[in-house]
Amino acid sequence: MLTGRHLIQPDDLTVSEIDEICSLAEQIIVDPKSFQDVCRGKILATLFFEPSTRTRLSFEAAMLRLGGSVEGFSDADNTSSVKGETLADTIRVVSSYVDVIAMRSPKEGAALLASKYSPVPIINAGDGGHYHPTQTLTDLVTIRQLTGGLENHTIGFCGDLKFGRTVHSLAEAMRHYKGNKFIFISPKELTVPDYLIKNILEPAGVKYEIVESLDAVMDQLDILYMTRVQKERFFNEQDYIRLKDSYILDTERMKLARKNMIILHPLPRVNEITPEVDNDPRAAYFKQVKYGMYARMALIAKLTGTL
Repeated sequence: MLTGRHLIQPDDLTVSEIDEICSLAEQIIVDPKSFQDVCRGKILATLFFEPSTRTRLSFEAAMLRLGGSVEGFSDADNTSSVKGETLADTIRVVSSYVDVIAMRSPKEGAALLASKYSPVPIINAGDGGHYHPTQTLTDLVTIRQLTGGLENHTIGFCGDLKFGRTVHSLAEAMRHYKGNKFIFISPKELTVPDYLIKNILEPAGVKYEIVESLDAVMDQLDILYMTRVQKERFFNEQDYIRLKDSYILDTERMKLARKNMIILHPLPRVNEITPEVDNDPRAAYFKQVKYGMYARMALIAKLTGTL
């Protein structure tokens, strides 16, 4: 059912399809050698119009571990877009060469536009402050692996909730699973967008709180999802400087947390989690990175119809 589909936002997948991808990822985690040739002869294009380390390399590693090949670019300055080529024409050309495209752009809606011109699946690898659905799959696989399921969690989203596309995407996905509650923790200037509350969470009957104090809610959380304050999303550098250190997770603050709470972060981090926290068994963000590769392996296999 997923063969040939585009993945632009989390709601492009049903709950059963998300569970299908997560289950396949978990099979790959257990026995990766059984999947090392499933995409032999397939080619992934990575079109990254915005800088990325983890996401691009994760996609490339995923396809290579499936036995496929990769081509693409990580710097838009080296492409024909600098000559004025439209995104539509770029997609028409690249889709002639490959079987699936992973694309990141700083422009919201770019992935959706690309999907209108591509005969092969487009995977949105992040479009501005909008969506990042494969990070969501990463997060879901991580939560399933470390907690045993996706239901009945109290999740604290902390930091930049206005521009944090990973937060928006994960909240959209987790609202489908019963018993979940969200606590949004941020300065007023970086609070969660109204559309997420009014159009998505409230119609679904999801319980939520909006607070400014992390300390006040730490002992309630099963999952703490930290995010960095993203300098590249600000028009005013003074606003960035004023807000960038609003929340710092350190060993003292961790004393307030539950013994089985897990800490997630989409990375890169700046200073919102101190290095000392890395040694805490509740710190799961580097495990999250590896689970992301397996999640993308499962997704690529499904969209290309090889599994």
